[in-house]
Amino acid sequence: MKKIYLLASILLLSVACTDSSNQTNFDTLAEVESVDSKMGFAAAKRSNSSKPFPAKNNQFQRKLIKTGNLNFETQDLSKTKTTIEGLVKSFNGYIANDNEYKSYDRISNTISLRIPANKFDEFIVEISKGVEKFDSKNINISDVTEQFLDVEARLKTKKALESKYLEILKKAKSVREILDVERELGKLRGDIEATEGRLKYLKNQTSFSTLNITFYKKIKASDSSFGGKVIEAFKDGFDNIKAFFLFLINIWPFIIILFLVFFYFRKRRKSRTKS
Repeated sequence: MKKIYLLASILLLSVACTDSSNQTNFDTLAEVESVDSKMGFAAAKRSNSSKPFPAKNNQFQRKLIKTGNLNFETQDLSKTKTTIEGLVKSFNGYIANDNEYKSYDRISNTISLRIPANKFDEFIVEISKGVEKFDSKNINISDVTEQFLDVEARLKTKKALESKYLEILKKAKSVREILDVERELGKLRGDIEATEGRLKYLKNQTSFSTLNITFYKKIKASDSSFGGKVIEAFKDGFDNIKAFFLFLINIWPFIIILFLVFFYFRKRRKSRTKS
């Protein structure tokens, strides 16, 4: 009878040890998930902070996104395009888009360029030398330093958590534990890929600046289509009306004098008729 009690005690002790080991792995997984949640909250809080970025990153090179739009008239479309292409090549940039349009009074060409950010200002100076007058010239600069640092910090945190999950996966003994860890790993890897994509986009935008250049050449009505000639005729008629009204405004004193003379003679004629 004593031997039976002894065997039962040994069996119960073995089961208790196994349950304790499984519970330890699940507690570790829960702890990692809790750390993940706390780190995510801390990153979000840092992102909403009024400070631009931590003091230890004051020496970090600022990340700027520069974009520009230029619009001007030229007398030779082909020559202007060749000049722009030569400048882009000399500045180690590239052409992202190239479109040509034709309307009733002009032929225009719009080119979207990507220029190394550290040479963007110099490129603007060089391309402005051959332009007599800009119809429009807009340069915009966005500071994304805080956003860049935040994305980098989030990526570092997520990769550290991934390493923790992999360590837990090596220690997992049951099928349930393996499935739970792999499920969390799948979610985390999806977040890591999205964060890496965002960081890659920011690096591309800060490394190369975007410049949209539109240059055009005016054409005569005879050089355009029939529809263009009709529109040009209406435009000329409208211009004539404006010229006529301007002419009337210029001679308004003489018009008043003519009206006064007309009413004077009319009144005098009526008075003579009555008499």
